[in-house]
Amino acid sequence: MTRIKMRNVMLNSLYIEIIRAVRNTKLFKHQREWTYSSSRYFSTQATTDAEYNVPVEAIRNFSIVAHVDHGKSTLADRLLELTGAIKVNSGKQILDNLQVEKERGITVKAQTASLFYSYQGKKYLLNLIDTPGHVDFSAEVHRSLAPCQGVILLVDANDGVQAQTVANYYLAREKNLIIIPVINKVDLKNANPEKVKEQLQILLDVDHVDVIKISAKLGTGIDKVLDAIIERIPPPTVARDKPFRALIFDSWYDKYKGTISLIYVKDGALSVGKQISSAYMKKSYEVRNIFLLRPYTENVKTIFAGQVGAISCNMKSKEAHIGDTLHLRHQPVDSLKGFNPPKPMVFAGVYPMDQSQLSSLQAAIDKLALNDSAVNATLESSAALGRGWRIGFLGLLHMEVFIQRLEQEYEAQPIVTAPAVTYKAKIFGSKNITKYRGDTVIFNNPVHFPDPQIVTEFYEPMIIATIITPDTYMREIISLCWEKRGVEKLNKAIGNNRFMLQYVMPLSEIILDFHDSLKNISSGYASFDYEDYGYQMADIVKVNILLNGKMVEELCTIVHKTKASQIGKKLCIKLLDTIPRQLFEIVIQATIGSKVIARETLKPYRKDVTAKLYGGDVTRRKKLLAQQAEGKKKMKMIGKISLPRDTFISVLKK
Repeated sequence: MTRIKMRNVMLNSLYIEIIRAVRNTKLFKHQREWTYSSSRYFSTQATTDAEYNVPVEAIRNFSIVAHVDHGKSTLADRLLELTGAIKVNSGKQILDNLQVEKERGITVKAQTASLFYSYQGKKYLLNLIDTPGHVDFSAEVHRSLAPCQGVILLVDANDGVQAQTVANYYLAREKNLIIIPVINKVDLKNANPEKVKEQLQILLDVDHVDVIKISAKLGTGIDKVLDAIIERIPPPTVARDKPFRALIFDSWYDKYKGTISLIYVKDGALSVGKQISSAYMKKSYEVRNIFLLRPYTENVKTIFAGQVGAISCNMKSKEAHIGDTLHLRHQPVDSLKGFNPPKPMVFAGVYPMDQSQLSSLQAAIDKLALNDSAVNATLESSAALGRGWRIGFLGLLHMEVFIQRLEQEYEAQPIVTAPAVTYKAKIFGSKNITKYRGDTVIFNNPVHFPDPQIVTEFYEPMIIATIITPDTYMREIISLCWEKRGVEKLNKAIGNNRFMLQYVMPLSEIILDFHDSLKNISSGYASFDYEDYGYQMADIVKVNILLNGKMVEELCTIVHKTKASQIGKKLCIKLLDTIPRQLFEIVIQATIGSKVIARETLKPYRKDVTAKLYGGDVTRRKKLLAQQAEGKKKMKMIGKISLPRDTFISVLKK
């Protein structure tokens, strides 16, 4: 026993010495105690204002922009590690903290972090914004560039310049931001940074000297990126001697602090306890908390011009407007330039699984819309699904992520109908038709499809699709674009056996399966991006679904006339497999006006009325069958088709 006790004493002493040694290391001093709340890290330590009162000339505000999966979040993690904001080799993407981001492996929400970095003996404050790369989240990129004076344009050394790379480059150029081109993943076996440099020069007119080569995964060259940020990006143009003025460029809901607004301070300073007003809502609030994201939150009492931080002030979720200007109460200022509201491209109906869940689903949508202002929700009702919302999204992936976040973060169980786009119709003699107030009708729901007899022209939304692909898949991709009614606008070689294609295409043709088809035929090598191209006259029709001659409005759809027969046939077959059999025959028809374009027949249940016969004349058998047929015919005429809710869900779901 004595030996065991002595051994335990020695082990305890050794353990204490190890703990003391770790506490004395530099790495331990940079660590903070973190607690997790509402997708944000909250620190248990407060920071003095003197530490963050950095001169304007020592502030750099920048974003990381790139195509999907080019390493933005990995680079952001390396920047956090090198500046001491997080521990080294954390092994996970810190800024991608949403569950949907971890499951899908993509960034869907821009995240901010304030970093300290010493360069040539001087302390700098770097405000980093990590942005999404998918085109469906382009509104996040637009907002993220508002407080920035420069961007890091990240390009994969293996994949090269992609469609979203080009889009982000011109977006940064449009805002007159300094662009730092960086080639990532130079450690890959098939990496070819020299070819990528050539593509950057051909497509974007980027000088070879300005390009930085790194490996974000291994941490190679990250110090050069930090030095370039300080040397090339200018400090923000702000005035600290003017009255406080700040721009809200993001917001989210926290269950402990309520609505939190992410702001960029343009002029003056803001302290806790001050009374502020909103230029848009004309309401006043008391500032309760101010904190900077590092990426956990550190409470401060004052935030200064040129800095990016978050505030909580008991603002209601419906009062937080992205692009609004905040100022001190009784000190009105000129509003800062805000953002054009993102234009929804895809619409879908969202309904609760049960009408008793309507209020809880509405609260969840309101809270999530606070964090994703690109969505546009309006109330609507359906005879089959009850009350719900018609929600506009920027794309199909945006819709899927929004619904997934509803399910994961708020435990909602919504029913989502098939996505559709917004059409326009020019009405003939609308002044004489009380139903329509103007010459043009806008609709995205088949229920609101106008009578074709009073419409002179229909219009459908168009987009410019940009596709960058290896030449091996050119023929298949061109065929796919033709199949989707695309018209070629550009076909350009960009070096390294790669081509950039641009097609003018209907939005309705790409929202469902175009991206998946493109990836399949190109083995994943082709990239795709699109932008709005206005409206174009089109021959669209409404495909009606009839059950025994009675129209079911919820099952109707809007399609191009050339695709009507194909889609009508698919709908009829799906209904044939979905509708439960009745005691009478059900005729399923797809029609355009009075013309039937597809038909299926659902056979009824049939009782064996001849089972009791054990012999006799055949005329008795025929008589019983004739009586049964007559009864089925009468039942078909007067029988009411009862469609279960599951039938609508199965047919209407995306």
